[in-house]
Formats: sequence, C-alpha cells, structure tokens
Amino acid sequence: MTTHLRPPPSACPACAVVPSAEALAETAAAQGRILLSLPTIHCATCISAVEGTLSRMPGVRSARVNLTLKRVSVEADPDVTADALVARLERLGYEAHELDPGSLSMTETDRQGRDLLMRLGVAGFSMMNVMLLSVAVWSGAEDATRDLFHWISGAIALPTVVFSGQPFFKSAWAALKAGRLGMDVPISLALILASAISVFETFHSGRHAYFDAAVMLTFFLLAGRYLDYRTRAVARSAAQELAALEVPRAARLRDGIEESVLIADLVPGDLVRVRPGGRVPVDGVVVDGTSEIDRSLLTGESLPVYAGRDVVVSTGEVNLTGPLVVRVTAAGKDSSLHRMADLVAVAESARTKYTSLADQAARAYSPMVHLLALMSFIGWMYVSGGDVRLAINIAAAVLIITCPCALGLAVPAVVTAASGKLFRAGLLIKDGTALERLAEVDTVVFDKTGTLTLGAPEPTNLAAHPERDLQVALALASASSHPLAAALVHAGQGAGLRAAQVDDLREVPGFGIEGLWQGLPVRLGRAAWVGADPLDVTATYLRIGQEAPRAFTFADRLRPGAEAAVSALLAQGAEVHLISGDVAGAVRELAQRLGIPNWEAGALPAEKATRVMALTASGRKVLMVGDGLNDTAALTAAHVSISPASALDAARVASDIVLLGKDIAPIAEARRVAIKATKRIRENFGISALYNVVAVPIALLGFATPLAAALAMSLSSITVSLNALRLK
Repeated sequence: MTTHLRPPPSACPACAVVPSAEALAETAAAQGRILLSLPTIHCATCISAVEGTLSRMPGVRSARVNLTLKRVSVEADPDVTADALVARLERLGYEAHELDPGSLSMTETDRQGRDLLMRLGVAGFSMMNVMLLSVAVWSGAEDATRDLFHWISGAIALPTVVFSGQPFFKSAWAALKAGRLGMDVPISLALILASAISVFETFHSGRHAYFDAAVMLTFFLLAGRYLDYRTRAVARSAAQELAALEVPRAARLRDGIEESVLIADLVPGDLVRVRPGGRVPVDGVVVDGTSEIDRSLLTGESLPVYAGRDVVVSTGEVNLTGPLVVRVTAAGKDSSLHRMADLVAVAESARTKYTSLADQAARAYSPMVHLLALMSFIGWMYVSGGDVRLAINIAAAVLIITCPCALGLAVPAVVTAASGKLFRAGLLIKDGTALERLAEVDTVVFDKTGTLTLGAPEPTNLAAHPERDLQVALALASASSHPLAAALVHAGQGAGLRAAQVDDLREVPGFGIEGLWQGLPVRLGRAAWVGADPLDVTATYLRIGQEAPRAFTFADRLRPGAEAAVSALLAQGAEVHLISGDVAGAVRELAQRLGIPNWEAGALPAEKATRVMALTASGRKVLMVGDGLNDTAALTAAHVSISPASALDAARVASDIVLLGKDIAPIAEARRVAIKATKRIRENFGISALYNVVAVPIALLGFATPLAAALAMSLSSITVSLNALRLK
C-alpha cells in the first residue's frame, strides 16, 4: 500500500493558497479544460467559426474564444485530446497550439487598468460636484452659507482623495520606505496638504477652502497615470508564453503500453510516442519511425527536415507525416525550449534597465520640489513672525504649482498621439518607452521566413516543364500535406492543370510520394530518394520510370512592403542586416533581391540573440524584426523590437511594437515618427520648465492660493497635451 504524505505547510501564506503550475495543469486536465493558442484569429467571424466548429465536435461541452489573448478555452470529456482539436482547427484554416494552463495562471488577470479607470471616474464625478459648490462660494456666499458649502465639499472631497489617491499614496510610501524620492512623493504631499488646509480653514470658518483644488489635482494626475498605463499596454511575460507552449503531457511507452503522463514525470531514457501533427514534447533521439519535422518556429528553416532513426529532435518541433518513437534526453526545465525561455527572461531583465526620459527628469525634479516648499515654509514663518497658517498655505501652493503633473503627462501625451498616428499606419505600440528607443536606432536586423517573406513557397519554373510532367506531379502532390506539395497543387490548379490518373498512391514519411502512372513507377520528393543531384535552391524532384529526374524549384513569397521598408531604412542611413536560420542559398537570394549587404544563414536561436548582443556591445542601437520562437530571445535582447501580427504569441509578447497588417513598409515610417515624437517630448519638458520658471516665483512670493496653483498646474498640463497633438 502506498502512503501519500501531505507536504509541510509553506512558510509563505500567499504560497499556501496559490496552487502550483503542476497542480493547476492536473486540475484543468481533471475538469477536461484545454487551452489553445490561436495566433491568426482577428475578428468576430473568427470567434464564431472557432466556437461553432469546436462545439459541434463529439465530447466537447463548450468552447469560448478570448480575442484579446487570442486563445480558446475548451471544456470537453476526458477522451477528447488537444491534438484532435488542433487538427480540426487547422483543417478550418486556423493555426493552433496547445498551452499549459499552469504556466499561464498568473497572466490572465490584469486589474491595474480597471482599478485606475474606476478611481479616475470617481475623481471626475466628485470634481464636477465640488466645483459646482465652489461656484456658489466664489459668487459671494458668506458666513453660515459659505461654511455649509465648505462642509459639503469636504464630505465629498476627502473620501475621494483618500480613495482615488491610493495609487500615489502607495507609491510614495514605498519610495519613502526605500529611502528615495519619486514623482509620487510631492504629489501625495500636495494632496494631503491641500486637504488638511481645507479642513483647518473650514473648522475656523475661513474664507477659502481648497477641496476643489485637491479633487481637481487628483483627477488630472489620475488622467495622466491612466494615459501612461494605456500607452504602455502592460504585456505578459514572453518567458511565460514560451513555457506555456511546452506540451504539458506526453504519451510514454512502458512495455509497449502507452500512458499519458505529465512532462515533469519524464526522465532521460523514457520512450515517448509523437503522432503526426503533434508537437514534440521533449528533447530526444528518434529510435523508431520516419517522418518530416517542421522546425520553422524554432530555427526559421522554411522547409521540413527528414526525421528517422538516430535523428535528434527538440521540444516544440512539429511532427508532420509519420509516427515517431523518441528516447528522452531532456524534458521540462532541462529542455532546449526551456533554455530558450531562460534566454528571454535574462534579456527582459536587461531591457528593463532602460530609463525613460520622464523618469530621468523626475529624479532631478522631485528633490527640487520638496526643497522649494520647505524653503517657502521657513521663509514665510520668518517673514510673518510665526504665522503657521500663512506659511503652510504658501508652502502648499508651491507644492501644488510645482506638482509634476505636466512632467507626468509630457511622455504619455506624446506617446498616445504618436501611437494613434502609427496605429492608423498599421503599427501598435505596446511599450511606453518604445518610441524613445526606436528614435535612437541606427541598425535594423530582419529575420527572413515569416518576416521579410510570408513563409509560403511558390513554384518558379512550372513553365519549363511539359504538361505531362506537370499533370503527374500534380497527382502525386495532391496526396501529401507537405508545404511544397501544397504549393505545387495550388499553382497547378491556378494554371488550370488537370491531374493525371496515378494509382497506388503512397506517402513515404520523410521522403515523398510514389505511385504508378501508366504502369510506370513515379516518385515526387527528396533528391536522394528519386536519384537526383540536389540543387542549391528550394526544390522537390519528380522521376517517371527510368527517366532523368526533373526539379521543381520554389521561392518564398515576399511580404508586401519588404522592398520599400528596406530601401527606406537604407535611405534614412540605417545599417540593415538579415539573420536567418534558413539555408544559405535561400538567404543569399533574398538578400541580393532586397539589396541587404549584410546577411547570415543557418543561425540558431541563441546565435541570433548573441549576434544582436554583439551589435549592441559595439555601441549600436538595434531594431530587431522577427516572428518565430527562434527570434524571441533576439527580439528581447534588442534595443527595440517589432513583430508581425501573424507571429507566434511568444514573439508578439517579446516585441515592443506589433505590425497589424501584412505590409511591413510602415516600419520605416515608425522610425521617422519616433524621432519626431522624441523631439516633442523634449519640447514638453521645456514647456514644463518654462512654466515653473514663471509660476514658482509667484507662489513663493505668496501671490498664489492653493486653488490658483491648481488652476495653473492644470493649464500647464493642457498646454503639454496640445503640443503633443501636433504630431497628428
């Protein structure tokens, strides 16, 4: 009898209530919940098609698509597999990948945006009501009437400041505990002083209370904070996305019996079966079976490669044509895919060291604000003969008038205007500092497959073949799902060709298709299999009987705007590189076609990242443009990065900017706009500085009440926003 021991309680109370990734995965499996990534869905029609198709499958209870995260959550019976769902969606025309729910457990919820918006709404509603009450006071209300309006204003304003000001108070307290001053410290002091003075004045029937200033200040500051949040569009961790693409379970073979186990339970030496269409769950060596492996997501190779006995396979590759039995050499955290995730995590940490212009300005600005307020308090205490009430009022006015609201808006206002301009051009800015970094770029590195090209091969020499050969080739290609065969069928049908009558069609996994035509054996596939000398270009080969083999050559289709983007970047003076995992012939041909002087072929994922880091170490500011898993580490290591919307989830998350359409010509425009946006940001800092040069002496001399200071502060914020709108 096996005894199950309960694990000891965690020393961390939070850890005790948060389930582990393995527990979440097991719970999801027990409940029949399967998560799939759908990187190509983009509209309501996609949602309807995916949900409708999956819901009609036997054993599926429900299917719900999240368009924002590009995922579908499926509730199904235990006998429904993720492989079956993926196959059904791919027949429908949608790329799909299984995700591990445990790895994504902490990335689903994002409350920060909703929290800021709620607090902004409360501050806005309160501000309107307090301002209406203030109008009555400004209009001449006296004595008891004025005091009543002040008390009502306080009853509205104080809870609002306490509730809506939480983001600033928490941040300021954290900064003070860490022994530093941030932008939120003077903001919090200004809110507290304005509120405290107003309460004091109301208690003593004073003529002026500044509840309206406190609430108005809270509203404008929250507006800037929410604007900043929206422009940053906080992204999920690329490392978590990579980990989620690891297959959570595998089919292990024990004494010829297949059993489904968690990847964490596999050890080196275990045997696992990988079915056609399935993703390889481990690093290992093939011990039985032949097939073709799609490595495009990992290495950028545009063509599948042969997989047979003793061939090494890696986690995340896709088995295309035949079943394989693989002996495990590494699984889970020891796999090559997990090591790639570690590369991404390291690069992410390095990038977060970049400091925005606003943060740099705030470091110098915050101490100056406190020093000015303290000087004004001490000075007026001396001048007024110890009048604390007057000294505090003036100190509060100095704090409010120098409040870094305009400084806080200087960057997000520009980024929002630039983001809108680029969005209309087909680019989505994900990170608040992306434009600042893009403006500094002097070197651009492109991936090939899926970035400069569409990853869709096209025949280039059909016209050179007689109709008989074309008809036989079309018949053979129709029996395979290989990318080159599919391209040949599509082109042949487009040219109006009819397939020949070929009997006994049979696909030989890893080699090609064969059959009988008019009694003659015919083959379409790899060069060695049909007895041909391989060309230095992408090709498949046809052999009819004992005749000499014929080659059907292919070229990858250029992505729209590729030539325009490269030529525009070169014209702007940027240095352009092409680094690909594809074969040298294909990379060289594309580089010559686009006029890219620097190119490199056969680059592994780690080598791409190393190359980008080397360029950075030499003083270059690198823009990386890529779309695959093999580009993810390089995307994160670059100074700034762009990926197409058709890219894999992990690549899109790792990038700072997403290209929404197929046309990549807007990349050059993005660099031009980024340079203009950075100029506007610096102009906004200049406006803020000029405002302080004029306004601070007025406040220091006692000519500005806290309310007048709040109005002046608001005016400076509006001026900054209007300057940002000039980008449009």
